[in-house]
Amino acid sequence: MIPQRFTKLAFSLIMSGIMSFVISGISSFRAIGLSKDGVEAWLTGWPLTWAVAFPVVTVVAPLSQRLAKALTKAA
Repeated sequence: MIPQRFTKLAFSLIMSGIMSFVISGISSFRAIGLSKDGVEAWLTGWPLTWAVAFPVVTVVAPLSQRLAKALTKAA
């Protein structure tokens, strides 16, 4: 198991992986279509998008959490 002190980093890794997978798939299929070429573009482009998404999520997630907390109130 991963030590608990790495929870936020693990969250960023998982969230960025899922989101980049979905978004790169949508972008690839919209640009190329649902074909062999589209799937190939998706699967070859996804690692790059994940490499960008991971540090972005790592930095932006705490800011987003603070903003969401500021915009909401306790019931």
